[in-house]
Amino acid sequence: MNAKTPEAKLLVVDDEPNILELLATSLRFAGFEVVTAANGRDALLKAEAEEPDLAVLDVMLPDIDGFSVTRKLRAAGRHFPILFLTAKDDTDDKVAGLTVGGDDYVTKPFSLDEVVARIRAVLRRTQPLEEEDSRLKVDDLVLDDDAHEVFRGNREIDLSPTEFKLLRYLMLNPNRVLSKAQILDHVWEYDFNGDASIVESYISYLRRKIDNDPEQPSLIHTKRGVGYLLRSSDKRH
Repeated sequence: MNAKTPEAKLLVVDDEPNILELLATSLRFAGFEVVTAANGRDALLKAEAEEPDLAVLDVMLPDIDGFSVTRKLRAAGRHFPILFLTAKDDTDDKVAGLTVGGDDYVTKPFSLDEVVARIRAVLRRTQPLEEEDSRLKVDDLVLDDDAHEVFRGNREIDLSPTEFKLLRYLMLNPNRVLSKAQILDHVWEYDFNGDASIVESYISYLRRKIDNDPEQPSLIHTKRGVGYLLRSSDKRH
């Protein structure tokens, strides 16, 4: 029998040997190539050497916590998506993980089917879409899908994969109000168990990065009770 091409290469990081082995074995069975690490330092080394497509990263690690690992990865220019494993069903903990550049989270104890589903959803939503023109432009905001770069004027803006996908959806629909349900459907591809607060959090993150210069007009706007829009200058009154 010919071996199948792996669906993606995953870096799985957990300090509990049983969980690490269970995850690695199950994800390989699901069709992924898997490399593993048992602590934060090893995770950083493996990320550099292996160049994974996605990391499954435990938050509570013995040396460097998962949030700090993520900050170091992003600072080093490594923008592959990250799925956090968290032992706490704590909204603040989850939001903290998304703030530092994570893309999704699964709470322990978790089902293996859920982990696989979340990984595939994150990979789908963070892959560049093929199109004739990979550049989107609204006023002085430019998004390059191929290079995975965003500029506001001459300022480069560093975005996580999910922030990038959200901004891309807003830029594909300039001056159109998008509801939280529409954003969840197009950016996350499932409903986070109805948790629309994730949209508010990500809109807030984008605003801090896109609209943080008082010399430039704000582009991201809220229509209370309706949704959000990216409004170009020619639509302002």
